[in-house]
Amino acid sequence: MKTLGLIGGTGWVSSLEYYRLLNEGVNKALGGLEAAHCILYSINYADIDRINQLNDLSGVYEIVRNAAGQLSRCNINGLMLCANTTHIFAEKIKEEFGLPLVHIGEATARKIEETGLKKVALLGTKFTMEMDFYRSKLAERGIEMMIPEKDDREFVHRSINTEFLKNIFLSTTKSRFLEIIGGLIENGAQGIVLGCTEIPLLIHQEDVEVPVFDTLKIHAEAGVRFMINS
Repeated sequence: MKTLGLIGGTGWVSSLEYYRLLNEGVNKALGGLEAAHCILYSINYADIDRINQLNDLSGVYEIVRNAAGQLSRCNINGLMLCANTTHIFAEKIKEEFGLPLVHIGEATARKIEETGLKKVALLGTKFTMEMDFYRSKLAERGIEMMIPEKDDREFVHRSINTEFLKNIFLSTTKSRFLEIIGGLIENGAQGIVLGCTEIPLLIHQEDVEVPVFDTLKIHAEAGVRFMINS
């Protein structure tokens, strides 16, 4: 089995889910007492938040880069960034360390392509929604990406930072999310991409009338395939 280096803590709530799903997935595939061979480097998210307040993406990159460097010295076979937003740096990390990287956008785009959908809406941090790193992965497979209006993007981003990263999931927040999703569907979204790995802890398929793509689960499945395939 390959060893996978996990860069987590972004935030810890979803890192717990990654660890559970990776281990469950390996055990389901291999049986017995088999479990994931992985090493988790957990970042203190407050360090990232302080740098984000200064709009200093290069400073955030240095935190992620340091984590990748620590893991690269542990004889890992590949890397996984356990968050959507940190994939802003995916190509730089992959190039600098020369390691395979299990990309959440690529895995999600592949899953959407399998369904035949051509237009989906993305919810995530403002970085994930507004920057191009996710849109480009979808476009490579002929999938159009929508995002909410500015006020709704601000609400989604604020909810992630002030609630979800603290393991707070409120019914009032869920109601507002479902309103935003409903508007996106009315405007043509054929599916909804939960592009922050904490959002699937709030919104589930049974809440939404169109297909929902849980990027945490999709990414974990890709991580399992990486570990067990020679």
